[in-house]
Amino acid sequence: MKTTTFLTFVGEQCGKAAEAINFYTSIFPNSEIKSITKYREGEAGGTPELIKYGVFTLNGVPYMVSESNFNHAWSFTPGVSLFVECNSENEIDALFEALSSNGGQVMIPLENYGLDNYGFGKKFGWCADKYGISWQLNLS
Repeated sequence: MKTTTFLTFVGEQCGKAAEAINFYTSIFPNSEIKSITKYREGEAGGTPELIKYGVFTLNGVPYMVSESNFNHAWSFTPGVSLFVECNSENEIDALFEALSSNGGQVMIPLENYGLDNYGFGKKFGWCADKYGISWQLNLS
């Protein structure tokens, strides 16, 4: 059995999936877009400029993506987030800045916690990017 995170861009995020995965693969090392399949003209769920199904990796970890112009009653929520274990202070600082800027939102500021931490590590922050994806960044 294998699990993979699947991101579905709907509502005001529909049409931004390609931009998002290009952004993510540019800021995470060892990352690439593996495949993109677009909707065919007249196909239910989308239009030819939208991603029907895509696969990309962030630091070697696979993710799947789709977008739909149907009127869904849901979108991304901070209740589900991507948790990133960072290897250095420079790495966590750069990722947090990139993800939380340009329309993103800081939910828990990136801070050094030392011994008084959340139980994860020395430095931690939680943000949402401009696409609405929630990220927890941790320096163990």
